[in-house]
Amino acid sequence: LQSFVITATKNDWSAICWHDGQFFESRKYPELEILDRVGGGDSFASGLAFGFLEHNDPQKAVEYGAAHGALASTTPGDTSMATRKEVEKTMGGGSARVVR
Repeated sequence: LQSFVITATKNDWSAICWHDGQFFESRKYPELEILDRVGGGDSFASGLAFGFLEHNDPQKAVEYGAAHGALASTTPGDTSMATRKEVEKTMGGGSARVVR
């Protein structure tokens, strides 16, 4: 897993999860434009937990976590207020910007 910091506000973003002796890696979000770092880790954790609870699948869980963390990093404050639809759109390759 290799990521780079391009600038203080533009970073490569991805996540990994260790489950039952195996690593699972999310899709990459290259050059994610960071608006506010606060809440990115909490949003990752909540997405990861949701993925496990809803799907019982470590790959889906890490994808939900990475997508929700990415969305949170592109919004001000410590919560993203992203909808499930927005998270799943981001997981599917959509932009990691919340559209309001």
